[in-house]
Amino acid sequence: ALFLPEASDYIASSPAETIALVRSTRDSEFVRGLQGEARSANLPINVGIHEPTEDGKKVKNTSIWIDGYGEIVQRYQKLHLFDVDIEGGPSLKESTSVEQGVRILPPFDTAVGRVGLTICFDLRFPEISLALKRQNCHIITVPSAFTPRTGKAHWDVLLRARAIECQSYVVAAAQVGAHNEKRASYGHSSIISPWGEIVAQAGGVSLGPEIISAKIDLDFVARVKREMPLHRRTDVYPEV
Repeated sequence: ALFLPEASDYIASSPAETIALVRSTRDSEFVRGLQGEARSANLPINVGIHEPTEDGKKVKNTSIWIDGYGEIVQRYQKLHLFDVDIEGGPSLKESTSVEQGVRILPPFDTAVGRVGLTICFDLRFPEISLALKRQNCHIITVPSAFTPRTGKAHWDVLLRARAIECQSYVVAAAQVGAHNEKRASYGHSSIISPWGEIVAQAGGVSLGPEIISAKIDLDFVARVKREMPLHRRTDVYPEV
């Protein structure tokens, strides 16, 4: 399978431009091109895109799964939007132009294992990943566009934490470099093992686009869960 970052279709310089550029998957040359490539190579693709809302006033930040036949068979809409104002930057309010999702998509079976979808800022909220773990998820995807400042401080530790506590692979395809005069992304696309090891990682802003790969070992997932069972005390705290 091929995993691509959040907002792979475009990153705009303003909320108005974000809304103006959005296209449905049916009308998006970018999405149709990926569907064609998936079909010709029999290669499933996970990619983050924008989709229009029903009323057209905002967009949806979604992660879609295109199967080997080129069909969009799964779709997750980002739950947690990036509304921050950090002294010295960044200062962003995603909710100005993006409609938040309302549900966690259950993990689904693929050729590489049971996959659960999240997006970028969702990474800071372990509840989603824990809910996916409870449903026997093998791989948690985190397509992202982390800012350089927050990425340097938190990217690796958050990815490793989600992998360790969920005993799952974490696949985090990340935008990298400058998008426009207002936005740049941290990069460092990563694949983390269920033991919390960084098994593959791309570089940062100065290095440009890269491709990383790793083998998904489902026997290793089972071994980690067997050797370190995590029995949640749901008699004391709520089950997520």
